Amino acid sequence: MKTCGEIAAWFDRRWPESLAESWDNVGLLAGRAGKEVHTVYVALDATEAIIEAAIREGADMLITHHPLIFGGVKHVSDRDALGRRLLSLIAADISCYSGHTSFDIAKGGMADLAAGRLGLFDETKELLPLEVTGEQDDAPVGIGKIGDLKEVCAVETLAKTVKERFGIPAVTVYSSGRPVRRAAISPGSGKSMGKAALLRGADVLITGDMGHHEGLDLVAEGVSLVDAGHYGLEHLFVEAVAEKLEAEEAGLRVVRAPVVYPYQIR
Repeated sequence: MKTCGEIAAWFDRRWPESLAESWDNVGLLAGRAGKEVHTVYVALDATEAIIEAAIREGADMLITHHPLIFGGVKHVSDRDALGRRLLSLIAADISCYSGHTSFDIAKGGMADLAAGRLGLFDETKELLPLEVTGEQDDAPVGIGKIGDLKEVCAVETLAKTVKERFGIPAVTVYSSGRPVRRAAISPGSGKSMGKAALLRGADVLITGDMGHHEGLDLVAEGVSLVDAGHYGLEHLFVEAVAEKLEAEEAGLRVVRAPVVYPYQIR
């Protein structure tokens, strides 16, 4: 039987914690490393609803993409949402591991998954990161990917493709009015990725959490924007981690959080 620490080490071998951004908080964030694990619940966020579902499933360990603990914690009590979540996990003896930018950056992680689903390619070499942050196996890795679409198209056509391939109910489009071929994709929050998209010659940036001014600024530079939301491009984490865990750690019961968008479009 595997322990929580052994499963954390398994995650680290595939998507190394050492690749995470310096501002991030990844790894075992709550619970006992020595706890035996029979059931693992995999989710994007450790919300109260997710923790309740993990408890119902009898989970011993919760693996999330976004960190349960991100900033400083001055108290653990039921006076705020984070405290209530931590108390629930501790009371149920569920350990929580979070793989955030380590998963975003590493080979086979979020950047590769998103580019693969969109069908990006490069005729001369492997796809490059949109923003290089380090190396893995002597190759550059980083945030997002930059590559070419199979065909030149209008950004409105690309937006429909993004919705279909990622299962997104709606996206926000800022169009430069130009056809798109070279595409940058950066799952999660891409507010800081506009400059990288420009430098790498992208015709369009596909990301999430963009604001009005970021959209206008990109269009002014001739780059279209498809804002697919933070959740829209990152829910890939759940199936990817669960699938690998089932394949490589026999005997574990792995439960996937369902794809449920945390917002509604009226």
